[in-house]
Amino acid sequence: MKVAILGAGQLGRMLALAGYPLGIACELYDQTAETPGGQVAKITAGAFDDYRKLTALARRADVVTFDWENVPVESLRVILRSTPVYPQPAALEVAQDRLLEKTAFGQLGIPTVGFAAVNTRADLDAAALKLGLPGILKTRRFGYDGKGQVRIHRAADMGRAFAALAGQPLIYESFVNFSREVSLIGVRGSTGETAFYPLTENVHEQGILATSRAPCRAGSLQASAERYMRSIFKKYKYVGVLAIEFFVANGRLIANEMAPRVHNSGHWTIEGARTSQFENHLRAICGLPLGDTSATGHAGMVNLIGRLPKKKTVLAVRGLHLHDYGKTEARPGRKLGHLTLVTSSARSRDLALGRALKLR
Repeated sequence: MKVAILGAGQLGRMLALAGYPLGIACELYDQTAETPGGQVAKITAGAFDDYRKLTALARRADVVTFDWENVPVESLRVILRSTPVYPQPAALEVAQDRLLEKTAFGQLGIPTVGFAAVNTRADLDAAALKLGLPGILKTRRFGYDGKGQVRIHRAADMGRAFAALAGQPLIYESFVNFSREVSLIGVRGSTGETAFYPLTENVHEQGILATSRAPCRAGSLQASAERYMRSIFKKYKYVGVLAIEFFVANGRLIANEMAPRVHNSGHWTIEGARTSQFENHLRAICGLPLGDTSATGHAGMVNLIGRLPKKKTVLAVRGLHLHDYGKTEARPGRKLGHLTLVTSSARSRDLALGRALKLR
């Protein structure tokens, strides 16, 4: 079986590594060969709208997937003429636009914050009047890891916020006073088989995921999250791994966004689940039975952002696993790797996670 992966960052790298034990060969595609994925698998360099190169890649593969949600949807539709693409382009198209995404959530009965489209300063004034302050003004497309958004605390902030993002379609979202952030990662196979990982509790710093803990104390939230994800699976006839990020407010889930791909908050599954999200994504898109998603213990993950700790120091800590993405350039805000650990209890996990944070 051969899988073509559009995008060759750390997620493409981990997908390729997960394929080797299954006898699945992965070929990656990115704008440059100097990528984390290109260090572990064959890679083709080219533009994401180079239909000739993309079609040639697709014809060498049994199925095509992606590790990056900014792949042009039209490129995937061109590829579909010759080779299956999973997850389906329709799901990606919705996830690429925050307005379409929240509208789709609402149509499926998935709770969201209040939101309104903003194209002019008058639209922003009207949205703030209707939804209230504080709120967040965001670009509808291409925002990730805290990019493309400005928080508005008071009316005096609106001019500055609009000027910072003007010239592109925007969305205003009301602010939610949440107690924590969680994510659900699930997978659906081509036969309709589904499986879900335990809810993960996440902490962000400056809009970038910093730590994850799983399984988190979720109560009835796990069942609600799975119900919401099933509705998305059904609507899009989804195949592959899907992640949904939620706020928890007053004991209920409020959907923030979805990612139709393997997800940073699921990195703990490599050491902490019986089958990783990466292996299960490949199983799903290749028509293989899904693997067991249960946790093997209490897992923690720390993102390594901007710089890597010394390997000798990290690897001297018993039970701590280092994933170095092999990126050649370190810079502020760039994800260079992550640390994971698995313990027998939530208390020991949290203590170990604190030590890992100090190493970071």
